[in-house]
Amino acid sequence: MSGTVTSPNNLNQQRPLSTASADTSSSLLGDFIQETLALTKRLFIQLQRRPSTLVAGIIQPLMWLVLFGALFENAPAGLFGESQNYGQFLGAGVIVFTAFAGALNAGLPIMFDREFGFLNRLLVAPLASRFSIVLASAIFIVTLSFIQTGTIVTAGAFLGAGFPGIAGLGAITLIVLLLVLGVTGLSLGLAFALPGHVELIAVIFVTNLPLLFASTALAPLSFMPDWLQVVVTLNPLSYAIEPIRYLYLHSDWSLASVVMYAPWGNVTFGGSLLVLLAFDLVALLSIQPLLRRRFA
Repeated sequence: MSGTVTSPNNLNQQRPLSTASADTSSSLLGDFIQETLALTKRLFIQLQRRPSTLVAGIIQPLMWLVLFGALFENAPAGLFGESQNYGQFLGAGVIVFTAFAGALNAGLPIMFDREFGFLNRLLVAPLASRFSIVLASAIFIVTLSFIQTGTIVTAGAFLGAGFPGIAGLGAITLIVLLLVLGVTGLSLGLAFALPGHVELIAVIFVTNLPLLFASTALAPLSFMPDWLQVVVTLNPLSYAIEPIRYLYLHSDWSLASVVMYAPWGNVTFGGSLLVLLAFDLVALLSIQPLLRRRFA
């Protein structure tokens, strides 16, 4: 009686290609998650060593709420639309601008890593995907933004701004997430494209205030001249501010609710989310070529 013996090598060769492909994909995904978690942990360790960054990021928006709210405390009723007081009107703007400012600074750690040579060593490492650098920064900034947003919403409730409710809080979380992802992507793109941290800081300073004033953070759209209304409706911040403001004023909101009366037409709650989503896609896709660069 004769028999055949199959060697281990033949067994390996007989494995279906789909199984091998699935194993490879699973391995790459595991490596990507591990890289992202390691880079995220590094950012939180840096924050733990310098907690003043988080403390300042909480104190500053609270000062905005208190000081600006007091500045317009005696404004006539109805001057700021449906808002009962300026503090209620300002709350949405403070939430969005605080998240925007934090995300705009996301590129600074990457820029300093570039200048100290750490980023170059990271880019030449056998990473599963360099997008883990972007995702780690996004997770870090989103976490800080959620802490700041929670503080602002709580403080605003005590200052008379009201409370948006559980469903409203979920919607605010989604809006902040969408805004932070897009702005973080742009900030990281600048960190890869600009020659040094001096130039990046200059761009941040130049960008902050114009985008603040060219939005509905401090004043309603109806207050502005026609040309500025057009500019404001091109600003992604306005599409984050107006839905959050609507959540504070209406408990029966829906995706079809009109949150902004733009010069070119009405903007719904769902339309604002789509604008923010499109902004994220453009920002994240535009930085992909920069992730392939190396730095001397």
